[in-house]
Amino acid sequence: MIIIGIAGGTGSGKTTVVRKIVENLPEGSVAVIPQDSYYNDQSHLPLEVRKKTNFDHPDAFEWPLLARQIEDLRQGKAIEQPTYSYLICTRLKETIHVEPHDVIIVEGIMALYDKKLRDQMDLKIFVEAEPDERLLRVIQRDMAERGHPLEMLIDKYRNVLKPMHNQFIEPTKQYADIIIPNGGDNQKAINMLQMYVRSFLNEQKIMKELRGKVGRNE
Repeated sequence: MIIIGIAGGTGSGKTTVVRKIVENLPEGSVAVIPQDSYYNDQSHLPLEVRKKTNFDHPDAFEWPLLARQIEDLRQGKAIEQPTYSYLICTRLKETIHVEPHDVIIVEGIMALYDKKLRDQMDLKIFVEAEPDERLLRVIQRDMAERGHPLEMLIDKYRNVLKPMHNQFIEPTKQYADIIIPNGGDNQKAINMLQMYVRSFLNEQKIMKELRGKVGRNE
């Protein structure tokens, strides 16, 4: 198994990079673990308090659970991945059953922030884009998907997204093995990552075939 961490600021193109990597790999070979699923359970708090959550601060995540479940996958154990709702700002009762795969991708704004989690990764990637491009993507996404007004999004960028990015997300770039400029538009970098993963999968396939032959000959 290989574990890949993909981090980057909000609107940097992480999700597009992951999608483009996965769509050209063998079906069933990759499991994507979104860091967003591991926001803290806040069901014990009133909704008005939950709505004030700073989702761009490290304290918003349940790091021990994420690290433990990634380690379980590495050990060949299935996990029950939590799910999270931005509408009610807390974790849902439903979980997603995830079986171990040859390739595990952990994707999120702070995927490279926690040392225990980083140490579990075989390859660490940071996706970056120009701040104005990230802002435009956030505005387009949140207006279309979450119905947020433009004024609110601009205020959120100035007071939350930008300072949190500079304080907690941008510094994790130092831990990356690979930095992908221009996010999902960087097809050459994506092609290289696909080749890297395909090479690993081919090695795994050969090893399984060899073990099968040895087993039959015993």
